[in-house]
Amino acid sequence: MLIAISVIFILLIISAFFSGSETALTAASRPLMHQAEQNGDKRAGMVNRLHQRKDKMIGTLLLGNNLVNIMASAMATSIMISLFGETGVLYATIAMTFLVLIFAEILPKTYAIHNANTMALSIARTVNAAVIILNPVTASVNFISRQVMKLFGIDYHASDIMGQGDEELRGAIELHIGDDTKTVKHERAMLRSVLDLAEVQVVEIMTHRKNVTMIDAELPVTECIAQILDSPFTRIPLWRDNPDNIIGVLHAKALLRELQTLGGNIEKLDLANLAGDPWFIPEQSLLLDQLEAFRQRREHFALVIDEYGSLLGVVTLEDIIEEIVGDIDDETDVVVNDTRKDVDGSLIVDGDTTIRDINREYELGLPDEEAATVAGLILHESRRIPQVGQSFIFHGIRFDILERHRHQITSVKITFSDLSSNIETGIKN
Repeated sequence: MLIAISVIFILLIISAFFSGSETALTAASRPLMHQAEQNGDKRAGMVNRLHQRKDKMIGTLLLGNNLVNIMASAMATSIMISLFGETGVLYATIAMTFLVLIFAEILPKTYAIHNANTMALSIARTVNAAVIILNPVTASVNFISRQVMKLFGIDYHASDIMGQGDEELRGAIELHIGDDTKTVKHERAMLRSVLDLAEVQVVEIMTHRKNVTMIDAELPVTECIAQILDSPFTRIPLWRDNPDNIIGVLHAKALLRELQTLGGNIEKLDLANLAGDPWFIPEQSLLLDQLEAFRQRREHFALVIDEYGSLLGVVTLEDIIEEIVGDIDDETDVVVNDTRKDVDGSLIVDGDTTIRDINREYELGLPDEEAATVAGLILHESRRIPQVGQSFIFHGIRFDILERHRHQITSVKITFSDLSSNIETGIKN
């Protein structure tokens, strides 16, 4: 009997190992293990390989855990029956439930969840050996499980179990914490923006044509130069006949170089010949693709057109970089404070403030699929051109129209307080 009790004790220790190993390996940080493997830690590489074969790893650990638990329970039942007869079954059930629950489940899992990375590295070799040894059995069990699931119309793949990498990264970004709240918020915004590059179109970040400095190539040269000097930009689109007919993009450096060549004789300048070929891109171009196109072409400036070939605006390399790091002001930029806080804690913003900028700064989560600016969102949601003084509530946020120029909303007050209990739908006159 003493030998049987000793065997039960050993089996419980093995069960605790399998149980804790399952928790440690599934909870171990994959980025940390990847970095450790890059630094030469062979155990971390083994953990990563186990993660790549997660179905085999889980199958092996569950098989081993259930095997030793059943064996220990059977031996305990045999001992109790020999001592107490038929009632020994009840005693064995109660005793083994208590022992397995406390010593083979709760204690090892609790330890593993709090020391997942350290424990995963420690048990990697042993678990890997168990996976290799029990592979024929676990492969058979997994095959049977898949066939049974198919009978119920359920199918799965390893990629589905592992989850989508992009969503995993987004979840990890949202969990990013630190002592400096402002710094951490900026870091989260930057990381989210990097992931968004493959989803955001250039039309959402471009400078609209009404704010683009363009010059009529038919104007006198002196007047053109005056406009170029008044502009803070170094690249100026030239048009002829109508603003949609862009014939080239003039760089200020090319103009200065030509003036030097001509000895300062302005009358001999031919701006159309100095201008480089315009680069047109469709409005649906994604930021990630456009960033790569800028790199390959070694250009910083592109003209955005719609499906009819009409000019919508311009996008630059700096625009895309600003989507990641935030606004970059240089000595030529005119600083405009288009967002300011009111005394009641609400925001006063220009209508052309982009939704992405508002979301990045205040983490509002406003949708930007149908509209790129605050004014555009109000027009899309209200389905009307609002009057000054009207109020709208969309997505739990209140928008008050403060100013309007012709049909364009120029100033909006945004209030974050939850007004859904007072006004259930979108419009308050």
